[in-house]
Amino acid sequence: MADLRDWIASAPSGAKLPSTRTLVARYTASPVTVQKALRTLVAQGLVESRPGVGTFVRVVRPARSADYSWQTAALGTPRSRRAQLFTSLRTVPNDTIALHSGYPDRELLPVRLVRAAFTRAARSDAVLDRPPTAGLPELQAWFATELATVAPAAVMPPMPSDVIVFAGSQSGLNTTFQSLVGPGRPLLVESPTYWGALMAAERAGVRVIPVPSGPHGPRPEELARAFEQTGARAFYAQPHFANPTGAQWTPPAADRVLEVVREHGAFLVEDDWAHDFGIESVPVPLAARDDSGHVIYLRSLTKSVSPSVRIAAVVARGPARDRILSDAQAESMYVSGLLQAVALDIVTHPGWRTHLRGLGPRLANRRDLLLTALREHAPGVVPELVPRGGLNLWARLPERTDVARLIRDCEAAGVIAAPGDEWFPGEPPGAYLRLNYSGPNPGAFGDGARIIGRALAGQHPE
Repeated sequence: MADLRDWIASAPSGAKLPSTRTLVARYTASPVTVQKALRTLVAQGLVESRPGVGTFVRVVRPARSADYSWQTAALGTPRSRRAQLFTSLRTVPNDTIALHSGYPDRELLPVRLVRAAFTRAARSDAVLDRPPTAGLPELQAWFATELATVAPAAVMPPMPSDVIVFAGSQSGLNTTFQSLVGPGRPLLVESPTYWGALMAAERAGVRVIPVPSGPHGPRPEELARAFEQTGARAFYAQPHFANPTGAQWTPPAADRVLEVVREHGAFLVEDDWAHDFGIESVPVPLAARDDSGHVIYLRSLTKSVSPSVRIAAVVARGPARDRILSDAQAESMYVSGLLQAVALDIVTHPGWRTHLRGLGPRLANRRDLLLTALREHAPGVVPELVPRGGLNLWARLPERTDVARLIRDCEAAGVIAAPGDEWFPGEPPGAYLRLNYSGPNPGAFGDGARIIGRALAGQHPE
């Protein structure tokens, strides 16, 4: 290594080092020793390895300011004014108390099932075959059967052919809004609602109309008024464990919303993102009670299976299904057959049901732990309800709280939380935080609540 460093010091930038075979002969050393020396030089930044080509003296490039000003004219006015990176998607150091993420910790995932499914799928024809545009028939059948098992006897359950598989629910939302609503047309949404749906609507050029929604869902009369005033033909909602609020519609409210949707000849886009995260309640989708094609059902496996298995499905009937499939094909042609095979392997494995039975109690423990920590250390952070499922607490802050400052102060002290204004399609009516109780290190919830409480007290001294 010392000899090579001397040679590198006098060699021009980009010069190629002798081959491993040459170095073995020159220094009478084993290939292992030579490779170890070269790896050390790479780690020290003196050389760079190019697989299949050789090892070269590291090229020293002059530092200069980058000028991308020409892109301003080329790109024109941005279509979206929304923040490009939402708090829920941030990655943070592992010594941070993370209460912001939208994904559950790996301790809540079926890790063994996922690893085994990838191993089996890698040995199958799924790594080579092109799947059908609408999805693997067996996976379509699984999504359809899941709805059929909870459908009332008088309701015709969906057929496997009604199912379209997507690469995650975000792709499903993008295509559904583009297909069924379209640029410039109104889409009713609950307020607050999932920020990803707002982003998908904006991407599709859809005009978002907020409908206030509380712990038990939107008031049917408010929804009917919004349909009448705007002429909208679609309503996006999360009837079970809504993100961010954790709200769950009561059965009477759900029935009345369905009536309103049918009366106005409209679609209800039902986002069942938290289907697998029930704690004290088992979700029964509205789609299981509708066979007239009014409910467009979106079911995701990404959060409950693994972030690496981005598989979701849209269940739609009639011409709406054909239009969504046509747009999906134009956008991505098909979804990875390998990922579909992995998802199918997991959800049809006996261990999947065993995993789900144990998931609810573990989520309940984390939820209650965070609730207790907030009551003890941050009484000014008041959850609007105790969710019966899902991953989040939606908490109101005292009036006149500077939420942006609170978030900054908490982050400086090692806590990342999500500001509530990211979930409102319009101006937020108050100050809110969304706190995720499914993230890593629940043992730190007490410390996190203490930090939030101190930061809040700094704005509202007694």
